[in-house]
Amino acid sequence: MKRLLLFPFYWCLALSAGTNAPEVSQSTAVPENGTSLVREALEHNSEIRFFEAELQAAKANRKIAAQFQQPELSGSVGQKRSTDPAGSTLGDGVAWSVGLAQTFEWPGRMGLRKAIANQDVNLAELGLERFRTALGSSVRKQAHALASARQRAQVAREVADRLQALREVLIQRDPAGITPQLEIRVIEATELSLRRRATDAQLAAENARLALNLFIGRQPDRALVIVDSDVLPGDLPPLADLASAAQTNNFELHLRTAELEQQGFKVRLAQNEKWPAFTVGPQYTEENAGGQDRIIGVGISFPLPLWRNNSAHVDAAKARQMQAQSILDTAQREISRKIAAALIAYETRRQEIAHWRSDSVKQFADAAELADRHYRLGAVPATTYIELQKQYLEAVETLLEGQREAIAAAAELEELTGLHFLATP
Repeated sequence: MKRLLLFPFYWCLALSAGTNAPEVSQSTAVPENGTSLVREALEHNSEIRFFEAELQAAKANRKIAAQFQQPELSGSVGQKRSTDPAGSTLGDGVAWSVGLAQTFEWPGRMGLRKAIANQDVNLAELGLERFRTALGSSVRKQAHALASARQRAQVAREVADRLQALREVLIQRDPAGITPQLEIRVIEATELSLRRRATDAQLAAENARLALNLFIGRQPDRALVIVDSDVLPGDLPPLADLASAAQTNNFELHLRTAELEQQGFKVRLAQNEKWPAFTVGPQYTEENAGGQDRIIGVGISFPLPLWRNNSAHVDAAKARQMQAQSILDTAQREISRKIAAALIAYETRRQEIAHWRSDSVKQFADAAELADRHYRLGAVPATTYIELQKQYLEAVETLLEGQREAIAAAAELEELTGLHFLATP
């Protein structure tokens, strides 16, 4: 399922609308968090309707598989003339017959078909649950990406506005000499670079907003304000426990296991179909030609020979069973790899974030503001001032990106293991 959320056509339309339209006002938007957005997405996402309809179709097919074939009523009517050996006509009259026939499957065949239909229902249920899990994970990731991108854009604009204000002050002073003029050009170039970074962050935020609105089932231009983003869960269970949980809870493994079981039923069905179905039913015939003759009997029909050379169908079913087993083995190895990679990514990013002090970003912000005041007084050189402004933005971006990657890894582990780590404060 990363199947995950396929809206190619609508996504292009929404992205086009979002990039060509002005920024959506957030003043009237109601603050929301990842948990509330996931709940709304599960209620209103349009793609869920597809999986629910697939489940309903599988249940209907299960009812069909449990039904006997309908009996068939047949009849015939005609004119009969009876003659003696000399050719003289003994009489004319009507001859007619009627029969009722019921087809019976070979014993065990209907049970196998019902078992296959039950597995179809199981597969549809697993597909629905897998999509719901993937949808919730994607909504949480996009919600955090939206909040993170907006914060990056805000800091970038803050620093760029500070540089712009300083540049305008320096120009009004009518600087003399080459050094002040070069400093103004450096400040202007840095401001332009930061404006570009602010624009890129704003575009990333708009893309995340469009994706969230599509996931939730809202209009693409709907404003979103994210508060109380997911927090890191701290220490996670060891790899062995996560792998064990995946064997129990992972929807991909359940899906592949169900497919393998279904292929086993199909092999047995192909072997059973070597014996044909047969038709049995009462018959009644009446002839009125020089007398009245009635015939009551039971008819039976079946194809010849009684057994069919069904080895090709059996071999094909066994080959598909081997494919299903191979896919299951591959899925188990791939999921184990993904769990290990996601756990490493999470632990690495968490250790990186642990080196940051809780007030690191605030200290960088204070230092950038302090450098701005002292540069205006001539106490700080231009290189130090510009470097502090850039480092303030880079520090914020580094911390936010580390948090985003850690939360993405934790969300992936949730999807793979069926456990819950992320929480909204």
